[in-house]
Amino acid sequence: MSGAALAVVVVVVFFLSLYLLHCYGDVRKQQRMVLFATLLSWYLCFLIVFILPLDVSATIYRQCIFDSSNHTGTSQTPSRHAVQSKANSSPQESMSAPTVCEEPWSYIPNGVLQVLWRVVYWTSQFLTWLLLPFMQCYAQSGAFSMAGKIKTALIENAIYYGTYLLIFIFLLIYVAANLTWKLTWTKLQTICITAANTWGLFLLVLLLGYGLVEIPRSYWLSSSNNYLLAKTYFKVAKVATEKAAAEENLADVMEEVSDIHLSVRFKHFLRKYVDTILTKCPTEHQEEMGRNADTSHGERGVLPTKITLVKLHKKVISAVQKHRQTQVQWSVLLDQAFQLEDVAKNQSNPLRQFTHSFPVHRAWICRFIYPPTIEWYWECVFRRAFCRLLAVLLCLISAAVAWSECTFFSTRPLLSLFAVLVQTAKKQYNYICIEMACFIGILFMGVCVYSTVFRIRFFNYYHLVPHHQTDAYSLLFSGMLFCRLTPPLCLNFLGMIHMDLAVSHQDRIQTSYTSIMGSMDLLSFISDGFYIYYPMLVLLLCIATFYKWLCCGEITASFGLGVQHSLSRMSSACH
Repeated sequence: MSGAALAVVVVVVFFLSLYLLHCYGDVRKQQRMVLFATLLSWYLCFLIVFILPLDVSATIYRQCIFDSSNHTGTSQTPSRHAVQSKANSSPQESMSAPTVCEEPWSYIPNGVLQVLWRVVYWTSQFLTWLLLPFMQCYAQSGAFSMAGKIKTALIENAIYYGTYLLIFIFLLIYVAANLTWKLTWTKLQTICITAANTWGLFLLVLLLGYGLVEIPRSYWLSSSNNYLLAKTYFKVAKVATEKAAAEENLADVMEEVSDIHLSVRFKHFLRKYVDTILTKCPTEHQEEMGRNADTSHGERGVLPTKITLVKLHKKVISAVQKHRQTQVQWSVLLDQAFQLEDVAKNQSNPLRQFTHSFPVHRAWICRFIYPPTIEWYWECVFRRAFCRLLAVLLCLISAAVAWSECTFFSTRPLLSLFAVLVQTAKKQYNYICIEMACFIGILFMGVCVYSTVFRIRFFNYYHLVPHHQTDAYSLLFSGMLFCRLTPPLCLNFLGMIHMDLAVSHQDRIQTSYTSIMGSMDLLSFISDGFYIYYPMLVLLLCIATFYKWLCCGEITASFGLGVQHSLSRMSSACH
């Protein structure tokens, strides 16, 4: 059963990652290496989140075996060496204990989990710190050959990698100067893991504080059709401006390409580069350039250089991608606006059958399952109540997470709500309740963080656009963020449920996940200070987001989060 549970999780997470990549990436047009690297990074991060509850239940089971096998009538705390040796023992060897511990339905042996975590963690760290930054510059390069793209990526990443190398050298000097430390490979790994987790936790708290409020609030506001319609009108106007700017930019770039197309003769050595650029242009512009070349009378402009062609190639790729994005977004928003307008019109329909203003093409199975009558009841009656009920439920979970983030450092009394749930279920060895509490908690936190990553926008450099319109740079950047945010997210959640020894300060068996992180006591000012008290900032960020302090102003508007401030003025008139 344990192997089946792990296999189901692995397969389900893979198809979830593949589905998200299909929604945001273009499988037919984008480079295969970009798609593979993005899929791998998303898959590894989602896999950590889904398998961590199984690790918690397996750890509780191993602790039960240890306690029962060492029960002598007096309370004894296990030593670190005894814990590790007992944790690595097989379940068959421990069944002779005085108290028989029931094995979880999803039990995974400790050796399997440690190997799995080690492979998943270090692969994701290799992706986020080394490979994905290199591939970003490689995919965005305008060079015409693989060697040229690699050279450009190395040059552009020189500062990036040089900064990390400089930090690493200073870190080694600091460790070597500290006479109380004896530098070993294990301690060096722990220092690197701690530094990466500290950077990730800093960003994690910011994104989590926004998501804990925004997700329940978005569902509450979505219950109002008038609000959704006003929001869609706002987006239509915004995308119309971006669409006009993209069309103008594309026209300017195509004019440059047309001039170079006329300047470089067909037998010139630069002609192959010009032909490569022409293949990236839209079909209608290629045909127009062909007609202009046929009607030209031999006028030749100034010949470009190869560097000029490389820059132009990069501009063409960016302009065509942006033009395609805005065109698709415009079409999708128009369909959404028409649908919402139909909902408003059908509110007073006495026939209680949903009528569309324009023909809607659906498969026969959809027409059978979702006929006009059911569509009317859902859109005009039940959806409002469902969204508000879901918003209240999510708000309660958000409050529980925010409270637990501020109180998980307290072990006596036990104040963290998730720790209370896990410890209560642990006393009865109810592994299903333990896994469900862990799964709901970490999944909700992951959704809050990951949804914010999908929503934010960095000055047009990073923007995840659905309907297969996300560029390679944004896909790879999202993979980098996921790989950097997931490890501190899991450590933070383990601290919330007191399964992290750095928080509980108990000599207990640690989870397989925390075992690969090493002992954070090496850097006590981080493990006992930053990791404990910095997550309390989540409460302040939740309050700020609730009062829209983070959703207004020019700074947040540039990140794509300022739309909520303009829409909040509409919501008061829509309820």
